[in-house]
Amino acid sequence: MSKIEKDEISGVDTTGHEWDGIKELNHPLPRWWVMTFYATIVFAIGYTILYPAWPLLRGATPGVLGYSSRGDLDKSLEAAAASQKDLADKIAATPVAGIMKDEKLRAFATAAGAAAFKVNCVQCHGSGAAGAIGYPNLNDNDWLWGGSIDEIYATIGNGIRAPGNASTHASQMPNFGGDGILKPEQIADVANYVWTLSGGKPDDAAAATRGKQIYADNCAACHGDAGQGNKEFGAPNLADQIRLYSKNGSIKDIEAQVTRPRHGVMPAWGAKLGDTAVKELAVFVHSLGGGV
Repeated sequence: MSKIEKDEISGVDTTGHEWDGIKELNHPLPRWWVMTFYATIVFAIGYTILYPAWPLLRGATPGVLGYSSRGDLDKSLEAAAASQKDLADKIAATPVAGIMKDEKLRAFATAAGAAAFKVNCVQCHGSGAAGAIGYPNLNDNDWLWGGSIDEIYATIGNGIRAPGNASTHASQMPNFGGDGILKPEQIADVANYVWTLSGGKPDDAAAATRGKQIYADNCAACHGDAGQGNKEFGAPNLADQIRLYSKNGSIKDIEAQVTRPRHGVMPAWGAKLGDTAVKELAVFVHSLGGGV
């Protein structure tokens, strides 16, 4: 049985506990430590009364102050929106070309457009807007439907081949192979010729020569006599080395596109985001380095 006694060396009472001849001394905790401990208990009780704390079946105790971090965030967002309201209203009322002429409006629209781009556009065009195979690079100056601020605004707002939008860009390249407009050997010839438009060396010089006439008869109406493209139809420039559906391009890639062309689709963001957000996106995209 434990026995409380006074330690001969220190003069301090023991607790009565002993292990292998070692006795535990009954040293009291420092008073400052005890007072601090009691203070933390009082603070914790007060905190749970004043602020949300105890979990319940459908929420938590709200606290007598009614504070919540979510409510605090909502107030901050409301204050930010209120401080920006004048600029946002001006953007809503100003044509997109006019925004470009107002330095303050343009800077605000660029910042807002960058935020909207990260939410809505990076999934296809990438975080740096460099695009990917099948998704155009927005940093260069190659624009299928035109790169002016008004043209970019129209493209974003109405989309490309967007279902349900009467103003969307909708022209399509004929299915030359699938519909039997051209024979496989003719497609091979015209592919060799198109490859030369951007400085490539054809697999067969004779095929490229034959393909020149096939191109003139079937392709020049949209892509131009020299392959320079036509933004009215969204017909790409074939004389540069920018490829949408392949990384580096090849004659086989051209054959595949002529045989069964792929047609990209972009949503009509005007209906989804509203006109103001589309203006802001257009200003941001125009700022990336492309456009005219």
